[in-house]
Amino acid sequence: MVAQLPVLTDSLRLYVNEIRKFPLLSEEDEHRYAVSFFKEKDLSAAHTLITSNLRFVVKVAYEFRHYGLKMLDLIQEGNIGLMMAVRKFNPYKGVRLISYAVWWIKAYIQNHIISSWSLLKIGTTQAQRKLFFKLRQAKSNFVQMNDDGEDVMSAAESLHVSEQEFAEMEQRMQGDCSLNAEIPGSDGSTALESLADDRLNQEEMLVDFQENQNLQQTVAEVVSRLNEKERFIIENRITADEPMTLQEIATHFSISRERVRQIEEGALKKTKQALLPLLAA
Repeated sequence: MVAQLPVLTDSLRLYVNEIRKFPLLSEEDEHRYAVSFFKEKDLSAAHTLITSNLRFVVKVAYEFRHYGLKMLDLIQEGNIGLMMAVRKFNPYKGVRLISYAVWWIKAYIQNHIISSWSLLKIGTTQAQRKLFFKLRQAKSNFVQMNDDGEDVMSAAESLHVSEQEFAEMEQRMQGDCSLNAEIPGSDGSTALESLADDRLNQEEMLVDFQENQNLQQTVAEVVSRLNEKERFIIENRITADEPMTLQEIATHFSISRERVRQIEEGALKKTKQALLPLLAA
């Protein structure tokens, strides 16, 4: 199969001229190199298989040019797919390398398009991936055939997805919009200016700060009124970053673990009773 390259300009011309220097392989030569790599892991054979098919990657990548991404990026991803195909190709299956590789090339290009399309992750399910690459074509076909407003439903049915999934993907495919972009028809307002600010204002921040200060002071006063064992347990088991175990505290005071549990329970009860009026306010 001889890949017919599309007409390319400027940034791609140098690359295309370079890959044209690599000769295409006949079916017999391709099989020989493929067997050499498959059996002996001959890297020079793999290199020959890859370079002889680089122009086909350009042809496949050109089919995805309408998604607005740089062609060289698409080609690079397609080349990775080609290398993966060569790595996994079995020359004894009775098919040409490029017939097998085209799936890998398209898969890597499509994955790059989906990953680059939006800051929001899309294409997480099989239905969404199908929608992403088939939505425009399906809707266009049905719009041409129908003037009764049922094109969305018909297009969704043709792709075996729900109308909701179809509508959501159509909206997401419109792309991301900068918050600093001016809203059409406005007096220069931006999308950012229309967002609600959920942060606390200065008065609310001051109230929160004072409440936290009062709470910390009350907790300190409550703990100071506890006896030695109760205060030790609260400070080293309840509020510590690395709490001591019941056994460690029992060993420290030479008492049983059950006794430590009882003291802890009593200390917590006292603390809750002292803090309850403040928390309920």
